[in-house]
Formats: sequence, C-alpha cells, structure tokens
Amino acid sequence: MTLDFAKSERSTLGLEWELQLIDKDTLNLRQCAESVLKEINSRHQGQKRLHKEMLLNTVEINSRPRRRVRECLEDMSEGIEMLAPVLEPMRVELASAGSHPFANPIYQKVTDSERYAKLVEHTQYWGRQMLLFGTHVHVGIEDRKKVLPILGFLLTHLGAIQALSASSPFWGGIDTGYCDNRAMVFQQLPTAGTPHLLREWEEFENYVEDVKRARIVDNFDEIRWDIRPAPKFGTIEVRVADASTNLLEVGALTALVHCLVEWGSRRIDAGEELPQLPAWYVDENKWRAARYGLDAVIIENSRGEERALREAIPVLLAELEPVAANLGCVEELGSWEKIVAVGVGYERQRAAQQLNGNLESVVELMRQEFRAGHPLDPSTVDLTVPGDHGVGVKTSS
Repeated sequence: MTLDFAKSERSTLGLEWELQLIDKDTLNLRQCAESVLKEINSRHQGQKRLHKEMLLNTVEINSRPRRRVRECLEDMSEGIEMLAPVLEPMRVELASAGSHPFANPIYQKVTDSERYAKLVEHTQYWGRQMLLFGTHVHVGIEDRKKVLPILGFLLTHLGAIQALSASSPFWGGIDTGYCDNRAMVFQQLPTAGTPHLLREWEEFENYVEDVKRARIVDNFDEIRWDIRPAPKFGTIEVRVADASTNLLEVGALTALVHCLVEWGSRRIDAGEELPQLPAWYVDENKWRAARYGLDAVIIENSRGEERALREAIPVLLAELEPVAANLGCVEELGSWEKIVAVGVGYERQRAAQQLNGNLESVVELMRQEFRAGHPLDPSTVDLTVPGDHGVGVKTSS
C-alpha cells in the first residue's frame, strides 16, 4: 500500500494538552466534558481549540499549526480563557498531570463514541484503566525520508523526555513507586508503547498494511506508539510525555522536542547517519525513566554504555542551545534549569503529599500550579484544603 505523508513545512509545531476537570468541592474528577464542550461550541461556533477525549473528565486544547513555541502557548491560553466562564458556575476547575492521584479508574465514564466503545470492549480491564493525561507535540517534517531516521534518533533521548515530564507517581490512591506510572498503564494497550524500529518508509507502509490486514487496527490512529509518524499532518508526534501541570513546563517540553527534531534534521542534511539504539535498550530506558525519573541511569549507545540522567540532561540542553536560538525558543528550553531546581512534576507531587499527609494536597498543588502558570515549591505554598477528606496514600508494596 502507499501511505501518503502530507506536505508540511519543516519544524512547524502543533501541541495537544489534556486537562482534568476537577470538582472544586471534592477535588475528584467531574465527568462533565460533554456539557462543557456543548456550551463552548454554542458560544464559539466553529472553534477548533477545544476537543473531547476518551473520558468525560477530560478536555483537550489543541494549538494551531505554528512556527514558535510561544505561539503554541498563546493558543493554550486562548483555550483556557474560553473554558473559564463555562466552568465557573459549574464549580469545576482545570488542572493537569499524568494522572489524578486518587480518582478510581473504574468509575470514569467513556465519551459516547463508537471508537472509544470498541477500544474498551476489545481491551477489557486495561481499556477501563486508561485514566491518563498527556501532552503531545507535533513537529513538521518536510521530507518523509527523514521521518523514520529522526524517530529512531528521538528514541535515543526517550528517557530524558519521559523523566523530565513525569508527573504520575500516584494511581488510585497508591504511591506506585514509579515516577511515570502513566507509561506503564498505557503500554498495556496492544498497539501502544515504544515503536518498532523501521528504517525505510516502505517498511512502515508494509507494517501499516499488515496490521490492517490482520485486523489488529482498523485505522492508523489506533497505532498509539510513544513516538509515531502522523502522516495526515506531515509530522512526527511525540506522545510519551505526561501532561504538564502548568504552561511553563508545557513550553519547556515543546521546546525540547522541537529542538531535538530540528537537530536531527540538520544532521541528516549534513550527511550524518543519526545514532540509534537497539530496541531492547530503548525499552529498558523507558522502564528506567518511568521507575526512577531523573535518578535513572540510562543506556547511551549501542555499546551499552550508561550515564546518569542528571548528568546527561544538562549536556543535552547545552548541545541544543544553538538550535533553540534559531527556532526562537531559547527562553522556553532554558526553563528546564529552574524546573529541575524546584523539582519536576513527580517530585513536587510526592513532596506535597509528604508535607501534608494526604492526596488532596497533591490536587491542590496541581490546581495552584495551573493557575500560576509555573511550578511551585510545595514547602512555600499553603496546600490546606477546606473540608479536607483526608485521602491518605498507600504504597504499592
């Protein structure tokens, strides 16, 4: 089969951010996306910023096709401003992270859609566990011959992307022991997880044809890899990141992915062969980043040499600075220094819980960070929740 790859300008950007609908009184998830989006669409006919997701506790903000990270963030702010007057009278507030710390997956309702109903019917228990929230970054590729080499190159940095964005240590009231539990849950879907390492576009076309012929998927969107080609947009889509709690981190993540893709593209133009890792090392790095976050020691090359992420990340960011200067995202990429200093998402969530002894304080931190637009040091903010229900935390052990 021939799989068309849409014409796209090099290193253009698209951003998708999944947000949680939080009940102000209980701090649990409110399953009201259908009524929220109905009201939004009546007020803003033809709007394209806000969309439904699999669960009724979620809304997604999409950016326009953009050239700069800051323009994507402006689109995120536009979507938030559209939501605010609709949510306020409902006593619903926005927050985000890779998971909600104490919501029960079993009680979450699925959007009325044939696609989602089929997913749950097919995957049963695991399909009903998809209480997950992510940030997806699209970057335009001008030549489809570059897509798979760049995808393989991005996988050599999967651990860094995943650890920096990890914000899902808690699951159903349990501290899972993982920094990115979302990654562990999501890969239970049959076509999710790390992508197959394919070299040529024709191999990818054959793969898509095979999985359709064998009725593994009905359409391309059901291939839910952590990083995947997006042929209809002419982009590479990086999907491995947990949802960020605030705009500053969304911008930092977008800048990191933007720069990595452009860096890979430039190296191809210079005649270089991009470095890649064997599939077994990619899978191991993903697990290590999910389990240990920034404290992971990742495998750097095909020789199996290792390096601590806390040492590797500053080196990577320094290498990307010239690319960031060309792409106009030096400030956003540089935000990682201050984010790591105060603690990335999973670190701040655990600190909030340890300081206050309950998981409601974690949701309160998520809410305050969303409103502030940047990470907060949990030791410096009041996370007391009126009417505290004392939702404690259990450990996975």
